[in-house]
Amino acid sequence: MRDIAVIQHEEHQGPGFLLNCLHDLGLRTRLLRPDLGDALPRRASDFAGLVVLGSEHSVHDDLAWIAAERALLADALTHDVPVLAHCFGAQQLSLAAGGRVTRNTWPNIGWSSVWVTPQARALFGGAERVDVFNWHYDTFEIPRGAHRTLFGPHCLNKGFALGPHLAFQCHLEVTALGVRRWCETGTLELAQARGPAAQSARELLTDLPQRTERLHGLARRVYQHWAQGLARPPRLALPAVPRALQYAL
Repeated sequence: MRDIAVIQHEEHQGPGFLLNCLHDLGLRTRLLRPDLGDALPRRASDFAGLVVLGSEHSVHDDLAWIAAERALLADALTHDVPVLAHCFGAQQLSLAAGGRVTRNTWPNIGWSSVWVTPQARALFGGAERVDVFNWHYDTFEIPRGAHRTLFGPHCLNKGFALGPHLAFQCHLEVTALGVRRWCETGTLELAQARGPAAQSARELLTDLPQRTERLHGLARRVYQHWAQGLARPPRLALPAVPRALQYAL
């Protein structure tokens, strides 16, 4: 099977637990860093799937690699190459699908409980609410033809599904070490963030091992479901997901 392209934009926002899950499934990945000069492919079909991670940049920044990445996502939508996107990546996917990305009412930084929409609950093990990690200022619109999967009290659109594509405004991929490094990198940012959804470094790091362990239980299920949409050799078998959920989230 072809590799999965993992597109990373920041040193401290790597694929983390997601990479472990993909490798546990026997899937091969190729890491691309367009922010460091890596050329992005023009054809999404060169890969089995695309993973697009977070960034300190805005999707509206006038940078050549941001435009090239969005064109790649549009090609993936056209040719049904499954996309899995977090935060900045999810905003890029929304734009590529015809949605909008705007400033959220306030910064959304830290751990929060979000609601799962009824049609997406099988994806999240039947849970009505889940705890996730956030670090963003903008928010995406649910594009036409997609379905909201998660919604929060301080940011309405936290996730959507569009055919084989999954997008999350929150971060399911973070590890405990990753959160610590992010807090170190974002010291000034945390000091300046204001609002009901902005937590301090101490709040972000409280009970961190337990929180990330619960998050990884949730993430593993989501990533396995997404991987079911990839072309794969017969030897790989994944837990069954209800047929109604496959492309109707």
